Amino acid sequence: MTVFSYFDGTDELEAYLALPAGNGPFACVLIAPNWVGQTLWDNKVADKLAALGYAAMAIDVYGKGRRGDPAGDNSALMGPWVADRAALRRRLLAAVDAAAGLSQVDSNRMAIIGYCFGGLCALDVARAADPRIKAAISFHGIYNPGIGAAGPITAKVMALHGWEDPYTPPQDHHALAAEMTAAGADWQIHAYGHTYHSFTNEHANAPGTALYNAAADKRSWTAMTGLLAEVL
Repeated sequence: MTVFSYFDGTDELEAYLALPAGNGPFACVLIAPNWVGQTLWDNKVADKLAALGYAAMAIDVYGKGRRGDPAGDNSALMGPWVADRAALRRRLLAAVDAAAGLSQVDSNRMAIIGYCFGGLCALDVARAADPRIKAAISFHGIYNPGIGAAGPITAKVMALHGWEDPYTPPQDHHALAAEMTAAGADWQIHAYGHTYHSFTNEHANAPGTALYNAAADKRSWTAMTGLLAEVL
């Protein structure tokens, strides 16, 4: 397990890399963080994926040393990236390039997952139509299409979502389905009943808004690992 720097232009970013036993190269899964930015929580997800045999890289969107408050409002950090989706796409593809350049990574077998804001990031990587990315998986993400698809979406797309999530109401699921269909994507949406935003985060405890749900957490992880095994 190691922390290393990579760059988007002149901006330095810092990622966490977890590797399985052996020499590789390994299929690689990128983990895009929620609005707090890359934290120990994301690193633990990387460790879990490495235990399944993947090289796993918890990526950085905000920049080295820039992180939010897990208990606070991080709109000032996230907002500029949601507003400028072309810049977000460049930043995310810088992470894909950094991972693909690692000797331990098989750049022909890559995927991205993401949580909340990171779910939007995962979808935006799919929308970038990068052929290296075989799957993009969103956990309780937001779906805003932004600048749209750069070409036919070749990654298999999966959205794992709480039906009661106030940030992504049911009509947004229909809009995502229509967008992915128009872009030629192999897509699926899993909606979990009686489930709110941040259902994978054991610290989420805002009833009616964001709330941990152990059953949905387990089911979504199983769905994710199934798709990763299929494509990688």
